[in-house]
Amino acid sequence: MPKLKTHSGAKKRFNLTKTGKVKRAHAFKSHILTKKTTKRTRHLRSTTYADVTNVDAIKKMIPYK
Repeated sequence: MPKLKTHSGAKKRFNLTKTGKVKRAHAFKSHILTKKTTKRTRHLRSTTYADVTNVDAIKKMIPYK
């Protein structure tokens, strides 16, 4: 079986926890922040977990992480 290639974009965006969950960052935090409330931007800083429907596809993209 040949080695699998890691998806370059996915390896920068996702991390795996010990239990196998996929950690991700929130979107909408890069620009046009003046119209977003302070509370909203503060909550966007925190990490969250990827949805269960996407986990299998993400794990295939980052097989060695």
